[in-house]
Amino acid sequence: MIISYALGSVNGAYYVTRFMAGKDIRLLGSGNAGARNAGRQVGKKGFVLTLIIDISKTMLALLIANFLTDGDDMALILGSAAVLLGHLYPVQLRFRGGKGVVVFLSATLFLVPEAILVTGIIMGVGYLLFRKFTVLGLVALSTIPISSYFFTKNWVYIIGLLLLLIGVILSHTKKGTSGSPPSSTTQRSDTDGIIRSYL
Repeated sequence: MIISYALGSVNGAYYVTRFMAGKDIRLLGSGNAGARNAGRQVGKKGFVLTLIIDISKTMLALLIANFLTDGDDMALILGSAAVLLGHLYPVQLRFRGGKGVVVFLSATLFLVPEAILVTGIIMGVGYLLFRKFTVLGLVALSTIPISSYFFTKNWVYIIGLLLLLIGVILSHTKKGTSGSPPSSTTQRSDTDGIIRSYL
């Protein structure tokens, strides 16, 4: 749990933007320490680097948990929760981190990769039909616990992923960011915020 939290606390958007621009991303743009905001502030390279860091830290934490516990399901879910907690509330950044979508998707990819395929198909088809990610994105994310049931019948994963999803949604209900002026992006609804912030 401690290792997972520590890895989760390595916020890709914050450190990429700090390294590339010398600025605190939480004071820029939407105020979110996420991949999309990083991309807006420091370009496509920042976006990609942020994704790589946040995906890698999640995978590494779960690989360590898997090794130490011999693949115990509850340990993997708790490890996922600890990574998400670290990402949302990194102690070294005064508990002001990202919003967790990439961490949630990465944990799902590790635990139930088939569910990510379903989510991707829904997102792709929906975008082709409607050209919008707002409600569609939330619907796609919400299918993950359901897909997990059909693919695994593992209630530890199903309930665990549902709770992680709820945590991600709740992280998007925050209005503005402490220490920075609220923007129109951060004041949007949780549904719109999930898709527009990416993390």
